[in-house]
Amino acid sequence: MEESISHAMEDYLRTIYKLGQRQDGGPVTTSLIAEKMDLSPASATNMIKKLAELNLLAHAPYKGVELTNSGTKIALETIRHHRLLELYLTQALGYPWDEVDAEADRLEHAISEDFEDRIDAALGYPTVGAHGESIPSKQGNIEYSGYRPLADLQVGKTAVIREVSDRNPEMLRYMDEMGLQLGTDVEIRSKEPFKGPLQLKIGTGRDCSLGLEVAQHIFVEQIA
Repeated sequence: MEESISHAMEDYLRTIYKLGQRQDGGPVTTSLIAEKMDLSPASATNMIKKLAELNLLAHAPYKGVELTNSGTKIALETIRHHRLLELYLTQALGYPWDEVDAEADRLEHAISEDFEDRIDAALGYPTVGAHGESIPSKQGNIEYSGYRPLADLQVGKTAVIREVSDRNPEMLRYMDEMGLQLGTDVEIRSKEPFKGPLQLKIGTGRDCSLGLEVAQHIFVEQIA
């Protein structure tokens, strides 16, 4: 990465990129960035100005920010480091999936390109991370799965859990306790009205009630 790009800038670019993917075409606003990064709007505004001066993003009043090609490249490289580290921590060092995000945050800026290549090779050149998300390639390409939230699955349908949100460690621990892990089959038995819980069959037989908030952070592939 560019020597003039600080770790904080990399964090901003990664955050903006990920927010852009989740907004379904909507604007990535300064307030949204500040909320996600737990910073003041003034701090976010100052950093956005710096990134714009470096031609890493474009900022239009009332339209939010959008990464340039250079900004996107740095964001994807940071995401690649992060997700390779998460997978290495789980597979090689036995970390639980609710702890690897914080550890990868601390390490992602420090590893060299050679170290990245060695981790990649040791893991067998993976394309999917510890939480099921796509790992960008070394060339800066990324494939999007298009998995749908479990909350959107219709009653009577069965699906396989392919990805989970890593933003809340407590939620990840809860998913793990419930047996809602990557590769697990789930069937929607019923849905309570007014955003009530889902009644699920997990795997080969366990039934449980799952709140809508959690179900919106689990992404599945429907089984035909």
